[in-house]
Amino acid sequence: MSSLITEDEISHETELVWLETITDLDYVRQSLDRLPTRRGKPAYHRDGRMVGYALLGPEAKASRSSGTFRRRVFWLLPHDRDSKPTGLYATGAPAEAVDPRTLSAGNKGRKTERSEGGPPSSAMQELGITLPL
Repeated sequence: MSSLITEDEISHETELVWLETITDLDYVRQSLDRLPTRRGKPAYHRDGRMVGYALLGPEAKASRSSGTFRRRVFWLLPHDRDSKPTGLYATGAPAEAVDPRTLSAGNKGRKTERSEGGPPSSAMQELGITLPL
């Protein structure tokens, strides 16, 4: 979950790779997965779809016990707001969700008014940004 991801755990990230355009996504779910490599597109074994993933630099060390690397994977489930705007997450967001526009390599991101489903802040209103409510 995003609240459990620390900056130290993601400090060896060099790049985030997005598989979709994230500007239209209110939130993405993120997790730290144990993966066999530092780089490359990881296999995806959840319902829904992978939206992006992190690449690690050469200084990232594998786990001594498993030989795997902890890398972030970004994903959405079939019942998330992008697929079902009036569904379970019409307002609010899952615990592990963050606004993808706040993410960067080594930065865990955060929830925003947009990711929570509103109401829009006065700054958003001034900019003419509306939310799917």
